[in-house]
Amino acid sequence: MQHQDMLRMANQIASFFNGSGPEAAVKDAAEHISKFWDPRMRTMLLAHLDTGGEGLDPTIVKAAGLIKKPKPAAA
Repeated sequence: MQHQDMLRMANQIASFFNGSGPEAAVKDAAEHISKFWDPRMRTMLLAHLDTGGEGLDPTIVKAAGLIKKPKPAAA
C-alpha cells in the first residue's frame, strides 16, 4: 500500500465518523481501523502517527492510542 493511499483511507474513515460527535468519532474510527485494517496497514498508520501524523484528520490523531497495535512478526 502506498503511503498516500493510507492517509486518504484514514481520513475517509474520520470523515465518516466525524458526524457522530468528537468523542464517538475518535472511538469509532479507532475501532474500525483495529477491526478492518490489515496489520501492515495499521503498522504504517501508527508509524506515521509516531512522526506527528502530518496530513491526518485530527480524529485519527486523537484515536492513535486506541488503535490495536499489530503483533510483531514471528522471527
